[in-house]
Amino acid sequence: MKHIAVLLGLALLTSCAGADRQQVRVAKPGLHVADVAMASGMPETALQVTREILQSHPDDSAALLRQAEALVALGRVDAAGECYVRVLAHSTRSSEALRGLGRIRLAKGEAVEAEAAFRKAIDADATDTAALNDIGIALDLQDRHDEAQTAYQAALAQRPEMAAAQVNLGLSLALAGQPSAALAILRPLAADPAADGRVRQNLALALAMAGDEAGAGRILLADMPPDKVTAALAGYAALKVPAK
Repeated sequence: MKHIAVLLGLALLTSCAGADRQQVRVAKPGLHVADVAMASGMPETALQVTREILQSHPDDSAALLRQAEALVALGRVDAAGECYVRVLAHSTRSSEALRGLGRIRLAKGEAVEAEAAFRKAIDADATDTAALNDIGIALDLQDRHDEAQTAYQAALAQRPEMAAAQVNLGLSLALAGQPSAALAILRPLAADPAADGRVRQNLALALAMAGDEAGAGRILLADMPPDKVTAALAGYAALKVPAK
């Protein structure tokens, strides 16, 4: 598996972007508070709210899913995994729980196991575009770029506006030795005033793959200090494959 740490830093983050949630879950009043807390960057509050709900309703799948989300945000991925397992004990085809387990596998660098979880999520719900995007990431991390691109394109066929799948498709093309195609996707995305540093990092990687290391460095300097830029460019160089 090719420099998995570099790829996780670029790709994994775009799998969980809040703007790419498939749907807004209708919540009970207490769960709505947890949702607002997560959206406000307060996972500790969301965790406390879900704990209170689960004290009286220990098998509430919606509360367990939100608790897992809060635990992931707090870096407690093993505890989050236990929440997903509890959901699956009662809802064996919960695509959200299966996808959550897959993302935990990705965070641990276990791309093969993550792929298996994401495929189960898609089997449970073929319209789960987030799982399609995530399976693309798992495939890219296994250097199976053509298959990854097929997954991203399947997600975009259902949701053409899905930014995470667009960004990851561009990254995948760059990793597959097609930097020109990658740049055609990533340049307009990075030019969007709402774009974050992760999108710019993917653009920088595509530029580096195209041989424009100076341009890649200029983009990275907008988000990181010079020593980090040097390290990032070294990582990109290690990933480089002959252009197709």
